Amino acid sequence: MNAHTEKRLSGRTVFRGKIIDVVHDTVELENGRQTTREVVRHRGAVAILAYDGPKLVLVRQYRYAVGAELLEIPAGKLEENEQPLAAAFRELSEETGGFCTDLEPLGDYYGSPGILGEHISLFFGHLSGEGSQHPDEDEFLSVVRLLPDQLREKIAAGEIADGKTLAAFALAQEKGLLD
Repeated sequence: MNAHTEKRLSGRTVFRGKIIDVVHDTVELENGRQTTREVVRHRGAVAILAYDGPKLVLVRQYRYAVGAELLEIPAGKLEENEQPLAAAFRELSEETGGFCTDLEPLGDYYGSPGILGEHISLFFGHLSGEGSQHPDEDEFLSVVRLLPDQLREKIAAGEIADGKTLAAFALAQEKGLLD
């Protein structure tokens, strides 16, 4: 089986932001033709499906990019030079006040790989304690606890539109972590 690739010939950064960079590249396709790619570069992120038996811990927050309040698992971007596991422990504490003694990797997720380079590491953990939330100063969210069947019903009803939540829940079910 042949691996499909594209070769970057040239490019430029058209926007450099606090969280993302946008690049416009010229690439050579495997058939020799050239085309352009517009890509959003991102440092990466983590998302945590936390289990506080018998309920799962989610957060509800307004997402400006989609103009709606979403129900999703706790998540956040990696800080510079931060490892995903450390970021997962930090984000869970910041967003929910909860903490786990151990987090199990569920897998990796790309939300929109056609344009977005954000790599999200997904984790699962059992809450072992709880403190108070301490979200970033521009973050306003509320903690919501749902039984796995309640989350499954919301997914089936189309009430959960967040990809990382859908992926983490499916992976945790597949691995038998919610039985």
